[in-house]
Amino acid sequence: MPTHVAFLRAINLGSRRTFPKDAVRAAAEGAGFTGVQTYLNTGNLLVTSRMRSLARVGDALEEAFARDRGFEVPTIVFGFPELTELTEYAARLAGQAGHLERHYVSLLREEPAADLAAEVEGRSTPGTRLVVHGRSVMMMWTRAVPGDVDPLGSSLSRRLGLSTARTAGVLTEIVRRWG
Repeated sequence: MPTHVAFLRAINLGSRRTFPKDAVRAAAEGAGFTGVQTYLNTGNLLVTSRMRSLARVGDALEEAFARDRGFEVPTIVFGFPELTELTEYAARLAGQAGHLERHYVSLLREEPAADLAAEVEGRSTPGTRLVVHGRSVMMMWTRAVPGDVDPLGSSLSRRLGLSTARTAGVLTEIVRRWG
């Protein structure tokens, strides 16, 4: 059966959107998913299902989460092979870049059109490199300070559609643990 990794967006950010990892796991199991595991309390979820469609898996999880929590939990689903390839690509980019102080990966529900991807990459600066790869945007800072502004900006982020970010290190650990 296919294995999927789901990334939940905007949970555990305050008192109104709490969704502890044990509750995430229980909701997924209640929806019929098997092999359910979580990593950290930031919405990283491994599930196995007969469903092959990423969209169907995402829809089923979102419905289960809304029933459990009473609020919408946007969810982005990757097949394990796709996530593994994306994580390996992120590691290669980091190796080519040399020293990075921060490396985030914005995970997208949909792959951006070529013109939008070019616009994203065009936002790169000498200190911040942006690279679109499939359904992700690699964001790499050679020098980072607390409070750095999102290099995508709110307008461009909206045009990219539903997304959630994780550090490259978290994604690497997910692939290592669940691979």
